Amino acid sequence: MNVIKIPRVLLPADGTDMHRWAVNACDQYTSDEKYWADVEGITRGVPSAFNLIFPEIYLKSQPEQRIERINKMMREYLSGGVFKEREGLILVERTTPSGTRTGIVLAIDLEEYSFEKGAKTLVRSTEATILERIPPRVEIRKNAALEMPHAMLLFDDEKNVVLGGLKRGDTLYDFDLMMNGGRVKGCAVENPEEVINALYSLADGARAVERYGKDEKLLFAVGDGNHSLATAKTCWENIKKGLSEAEKQDHPARFALVEAVNIYDPALEFKPIHRYVKTPRVEEFTAGLKTSCGSAAYIVSKGVRSEAPFDCDIPQGIRALDEYIARFTARYGGEVDYIHGGDELTELTRKEGVGIILPAICKDDFFRLILEGGNLPRKTFSMGEGDEKRYYIEARKIV
Repeated sequence: MNVIKIPRVLLPADGTDMHRWAVNACDQYTSDEKYWADVEGITRGVPSAFNLIFPEIYLKSQPEQRIERINKMMREYLSGGVFKEREGLILVERTTPSGTRTGIVLAIDLEEYSFEKGAKTLVRSTEATILERIPPRVEIRKNAALEMPHAMLLFDDEKNVVLGGLKRGDTLYDFDLMMNGGRVKGCAVENPEEVINALYSLADGARAVERYGKDEKLLFAVGDGNHSLATAKTCWENIKKGLSEAEKQDHPARFALVEAVNIYDPALEFKPIHRYVKTPRVEEFTAGLKTSCGSAAYIVSKGVRSEAPFDCDIPQGIRALDEYIARFTARYGGEVDYIHGGDELTELTRKEGVGIILPAICKDDFFRLILEGGNLPRKTFSMGEGDEKRYYIEARKIV
């Protein structure tokens, strides 16, 4: 297999204020203007990943100007000594209230990834990709000199053979994250080839037959950052049209930097992603919403939660809910957002709209669901709460 590549990683140069450098994933707090205003205040005047990313809350606010500023800052950071470069895998330990989650920063070959439903590639999307969400993200990436990953891939390693054989090297960073993000530590991996071979061993088709009854090879399933990775794939498909066969082999845009996490990591919690419908017609929305079966969901209005039944087949229940929301907003107007925290959703409804707090799928069922049915509905699950998401620390050149 040639799915995994040992990347040349850019890290902030010595002396950087790492607490102010690292910021949360761009697709978090998409209805919370104060969160991102606070981040902007914390990072003002210093080198920070905030200057290199596009928080999705601003996608409809003069995006062309923001993209131009981001691309300019990338070039300035590269030429201004903001980064130091090293080749290798990085072991990342992230401590939050859920515990210490462990991952490995590596690069994957986008030729081995697909976001198409039913794909049999070694790296697969796990949620339905909304194609109309990709073009604005392509605009952000297509002229960027750097990528910074918030994509997290999951691997199925119940016996912990990958991390169990990993040898730690020097500490590369160790600091507290801003905005209640906990603490993060990164170490060099001393035996990268052994770790990569251990990962490849997990994609044995015979192993999938034993565990899931499916003679199918699957190495990584996307846990977070589905649309980010789909954007990288789309950009690569566009770029490679103008390349020779030799140029395609090692072009930097062919690869994407990610963090890979064992799905059995005890600090990895699967959380539901709730629905928030911005509409003044709350009573009409609630009256038309039909749910049934044995799992528990909650409808939230004006900050008050009311329990409602939900389909025991949670992915099917989410499909039905999303179809109802689409019909309702098409008829009456309104807008839907996807909120990671139940408390955040409850607070949002105090001002306007209605929320649906959803039950979580079981992570032990995750790989079986992907192998059996392909993509789950979009925004079915989240790996932890919003402030537990991957923070931007590492970067990689893609030109």
